[in-house]
Amino acid sequence: MKTPTLAKNITAPILERYRKYGVTERKKNELDALNIQILDAQGNVAQYQSIVNALTTKSNDLQGFLATATNNKTQAYNNKILIDELVQSATDLESNSKIAFNEMIEANVMTKFLTTKINTVIGKLIYSAEVINKLANLIIRKKALNPLISDELVSMITIAGTDANNAVALTLVALQSAFVAHAIEMEAETTMGLEYTQSIGFTEMLTGYAIADGPASLQQLFYQAYTDAKTNYALAEKANFTTAKQLNTAKATLNTAQVKLKSLQSGLAAANAAALSS
Repeated sequence: MKTPTLAKNITAPILERYRKYGVTERKKNELDALNIQILDAQGNVAQYQSIVNALTTKSNDLQGFLATATNNKTQAYNNKILIDELVQSATDLESNSKIAFNEMIEANVMTKFLTTKINTVIGKLIYSAEVINKLANLIIRKKALNPLISDELVSMITIAGTDANNAVALTLVALQSAFVAHAIEMEAETTMGLEYTQSIGFTEMLTGYAIADGPASLQQLFYQAYTDAKTNYALAEKANFTTAKQLNTAKATLNTAQVKLKSLQSGLAAANAAALSS
């Protein structure tokens, strides 16, 4: 009857040791598992941190590109406005030059017509003066032969002769002035013609409408530059927006990973404390 009691007393400590050993081994396995999870979590945090760092650098670079693209677009737009104003000024100059040139041609034609008329009048005045002078000489000779001829008649015909000669002289001055005016108008017409021709060339250089198959005009180049600047700005804006979105997502993922790591580290600390107290 005593033998079973002795066996029971010997078996109990052994079972207790095995029980404690099993608990300790299980806790060790749990701690090892937590350490492995922490290592994995630390690796994830490091990986996500590197992604955030790379995206942050990329985002900063793209923001710089976007600022440059914005400035370029603004400058290209201002250049477009300036070239439009320049084209308008060139068009106005061409139009005004054409009007002035045509008016100068018309004035030159009128001066030629006036010169011809003055020349005709001079011819008639010279003829009239000759007739009056001949008549005056005749009356003076008759007066010498016939004292009854009125002195008033002699005086009148003499004055008429003088007036006729003065009229011829004045008309010659007018004709000379007409010739001078014609010469000036011819020179002005040449100048205005040159200005008109150059204004046409200047407008064509700016707009290129007269050389459709030729190289691009200045206006077309500035328009294309503005189109390219808008395209580059849109691309930079899209890239910046996409990268900012990716960066926010990466930061959120990193934050989640950091929270998980802290949670695992807290769990490991608690498990270690529990293991030490048991």
